[in-house]
Amino acid sequence: MSNHEISGFSKLSKNEKIEWIAKHYFSQPEEAISLVKNYWNTDEKLQQLHDEFIENTISNFYLPLGIAPNFKINKKNYTVPMVIEESSVVAAAAKSAKFWSKRGGFKTTVLNTEKIGQVHFIYTGEKSKLVDFFNLTKPKFYSETENITKNMQKRGGGILDIILNDKTTELENYFQLHATFETKDSMGANFINSCLEQFAKTLKQEAQSFEPFTEEEKNIEVVMSILSNYVTNCIVRAEVSCSIEELTEKQIENPSEFAEKFVRAVQIAKIEPYRAVTHNKGIMNGIDAVVLATGNDFRAVEAGAHAYASRDGKYRSLSDATIENGIFTFWLEIPLALGTVGGLTSLHPLVKLNLEILEKPSAPELMQIVAAVGLAQNFAALRSLTTKGIQEGHMKMHINNILNQYHATAEERIKVTEYFKDNTISHASVAGFLEEIRK
Repeated sequence: MSNHEISGFSKLSKNEKIEWIAKHYFSQPEEAISLVKNYWNTDEKLQQLHDEFIENTISNFYLPLGIAPNFKINKKNYTVPMVIEESSVVAAAAKSAKFWSKRGGFKTTVLNTEKIGQVHFIYTGEKSKLVDFFNLTKPKFYSETENITKNMQKRGGGILDIILNDKTTELENYFQLHATFETKDSMGANFINSCLEQFAKTLKQEAQSFEPFTEEEKNIEVVMSILSNYVTNCIVRAEVSCSIEELTEKQIENPSEFAEKFVRAVQIAKIEPYRAVTHNKGIMNGIDAVVLATGNDFRAVEAGAHAYASRDGKYRSLSDATIENGIFTFWLEIPLALGTVGGLTSLHPLVKLNLEILEKPSAPELMQIVAAVGLAQNFAALRSLTTKGIQEGHMKMHINNILNQYHATAEERIKVTEYFKDNTISHASVAGFLEEIRK
């Protein structure tokens, strides 16, 4: 194995970076260079904008942008942009949206919009002194961050509260400043982290002049200051419900049997982690696709959602379903910290376009749209699983990818589609059938 170490890679020009990669990793460097450059945007200014989102950029990596129409949420109709590479996700969302639009639509509520950040520090000494020191210093945490918070306060946001947490039973001498924030329409990561770093400075500085402290107690060691992506008080709820009879449609001939099987499927995901992970993955198919389309951080959303699914010590389904007095109800509660201003939302032209398609929602409104899409996705998956199975629709979409891989002609496509109407689809069977007809 060759050792391709390089120093100063970041200082190379974009072309030099590409040439270095092509030379070291490809037997046909020219082909690799040409592929990378094929994905450049011909508009140089637009390309430069994309290049500057991250470091060491060499090209763009495309994901499809799809549209799921007919989302009726709180009696308002939305057309939802989704960015995802997995086939049948957008189709499933659109199908669910249409199904529920005829049955009252999605009802959503934002239960809270509080964000969290913490200063993690080590203090060796008497706890009672630290408590006194904290109570005395608390006003300063607010006053010394005023230059950071004044704009946010104008928009109705800011620091909500700061408390001192004693974590010494779990880790020796470990305490934290636990702060809560309201960041209005921004996701608020930079705002929160700037406030926390200032809290840390104030904490260390003020400790030096607090007379009751001994020399050792004055030496507070700040380990780190960082926001949390576990936003247990930034929760949105999405729900659909209708009478059992109203569930009837082409696929659902016996609605009460369907409803009962559906509820059982959700109950299984409530108690069986192996199922719950896949169940929640289906919810996140919808959620991540809209989070990406609107320039938000899907990794933060994923991490927070899965932690929330484990909040009682066991990993469980994020959604719930019941049948009561002949009414089928299906709902989801999920933590979602999202923004519609700041970050990529004001930089990425397609993100701006997508927010325009959503009619420029506020952050709480976007939370509700995203939760509704997650619930729709989950409904579609469970409906397939409890009726005809998940593979039929999925493999139909998959045929396309296989045909593209084998460069099938229009004529071959017709023959393949016809043949697999009644035959089981797999990669091997499609490839084998193509080979047959090509003979």
